[in-house]
Amino acid sequence: MDLLSLSFAGVTPHEYKMLTSHGHMGVGDRIREKVSRAGRMDRGRLTGLLKAKGIDHITLDDAEYPTLLKEIYDPPFVLYYRGDVNLLEKPMLGIVGSRKATGYTRIVLQRIVPDLEGMVVVSGLAYGADDMAHNTAMENGLGTVGVLAFGHDLHYPRSTGRTRERMEQEGLVISEYPPDVKIAKWRFVARNRIIAGLSSGVLVTEAELASGSLITLDMALNENRHTYCIPGNIHAPQSAGTNEKLREGAKMVLSARDIMEDFRS
Repeated sequence: MDLLSLSFAGVTPHEYKMLTSHGHMGVGDRIREKVSRAGRMDRGRLTGLLKAKGIDHITLDDAEYPTLLKEIYDPPFVLYYRGDVNLLEKPMLGIVGSRKATGYTRIVLQRIVPDLEGMVVVSGLAYGADDMAHNTAMENGLGTVGVLAFGHDLHYPRSTGRTRERMEQEGLVISEYPPDVKIAKWRFVARNRIIAGLSSGVLVTEAELASGSLITLDMALNENRHTYCIPGNIHAPQSAGTNEKLREGAKMVLSARDIMEDFRS
């Protein structure tokens, strides 16, 4: 099966896993129709379309595909990217947090990120903590990877557009979706598994109790990754989630040393 054609035909990682496990006989009519559609696609036309948009891709079968990401339950079988794909070969730290992150997140990142020697910062190009993490990494000469929850033809939110443009030149921006795939709420949750899957550990700076950042942290825990949180003011809503995760067993981070000691043993 051609993985690029399957991706353009809308086959999901879960459906692809079903195909590889059971073959066409073990799947429903909807998946078989997608596979049939993929078989009718012109792969040369697809690669030409990507080239015209300045987008490259790697598949699950390629040597460049990140080893840690391949280990998760439902790895994306295609990664579309703009930027330096070699960053995927380096140790990565996911940094996520609230879209309503306060100046505390900025101060914490400015204190911690410069000392993350040899690490690549991974986040979701969202407003707030994600944007701060990407920019602090670039300001300090660290590689950074942004994971989109939609195709490369779109961008959301508008406020992080300039950050993305800079990352496409200095870092790496990836998506598991073909370029024209639209925004949908469920794809942001799916995106979080890629951030966790790429990373050897995930750090949450600030997060409310119901924050999506805590979903990313739980995904990291499920994939046997390191989980880190910044302690915060017990009266601050943005620290309620991180303080709760610290009580549940996430590692408290007061400096970069608390993270780096897990990568130097």
